[in-house]
Amino acid sequence: MEFLNAIILLLNYTILPALTYGSQLALGAIFVTLIYGVLRFANFATGDMMSFGTMFAVLLTYYFQSLGINFGFLPTALLTIPFAIFMMILYMLTIDKFVFSYYRIKKSPPVQLAMVSVGVMFVTQAIIRIIIGPFDRRFLDGEKFILKATEFKEMTGFNEGLTIKSTQVITIVITIIVVMIMFWFLNKTKTGTSMRAYSDNEDLALLSGIDPKRVVMITWMIAGVLATIGGILYGLDKSYRPFVYFNNMLPIFAAAIVGGIGNPYGAFLGGYVIAFAEIFLTYAYKKFFTYILPESLEPDSMVQLLSTDYKFAISFSILVIVLLFRPSGIFEGKKI
Repeated sequence: MEFLNAIILLLNYTILPALTYGSQLALGAIFVTLIYGVLRFANFATGDMMSFGTMFAVLLTYYFQSLGINFGFLPTALLTIPFAIFMMILYMLTIDKFVFSYYRIKKSPPVQLAMVSVGVMFVTQAIIRIIIGPFDRRFLDGEKFILKATEFKEMTGFNEGLTIKSTQVITIVITIIVVMIMFWFLNKTKTGTSMRAYSDNEDLALLSGIDPKRVVMITWMIAGVLATIGGILYGLDKSYRPFVYFNNMLPIFAAAIVGGIGNPYGAFLGGYVIAFAEIFLTYAYKKFFTYILPESLEPDSMVQLLSTDYKFAISFSILVIVLLFRPSGIFEGKKI
């Protein structure tokens, strides 16, 4: 019984949160690796682009709520996803047309495009601040819990309660669906094959009759879907604080590099590697060991390897270690 209580404790405070956070990072990491694999530059505006798409979801959610429109027991924000994606794609294609395409035509080096993306990042932050401001906004409605701790205790008789939030299930399920559709698109459709060919060898792809403008447009459109959905899921699970998304750029890039930059499969898995590392290394295991150890060996301290203040330091450390010892990433394999 005590061992099962310990397992439930870990499920509640580490495994479920890590799966949820990992799903959010995975979508961002695939965004990064897709842009790098096809357009060949590191997009440092990733976090703020996720914030930009989420901003429209927040505003539309408030508007729908004012009209009395809801999605039943599900968050109203899910109804706004198509509209938010449209605005995100429109913004990305506009930025590409007036900014990135100029440097792409000039055959600028990747580092120059990366620096341009930093400028795009600051412009995006300014637009968000002007439209919605810097404040924390909660836009989750509907049923917040699928299972409450008290209900679980009554059903099972365990001392430890298990809480399953609706946002956790929604995040994991939507991420799996989106990633499966994207992998199917990249591998089974003519457009996806064209994108992979363009990524492998641009000159050969052009000789084969592949339209580079169309490839670039489709890449930004897929990136817009990933950024918007990833941002909305993160905002629903936590809350929408615009500039927190900027802070998430480090774990997102770490996930992409761990998975092998340019490898969407690796980026997906890399998101979970970073999430589990951050959460498991900063969790206080005192109660867990109290359940599984004899009373004489129960710890007096928190048994916490690192403070939660060091979460981003964990991401940075993993990123540096991977770059030093395995620059191609842990999950080597098929590229885009």
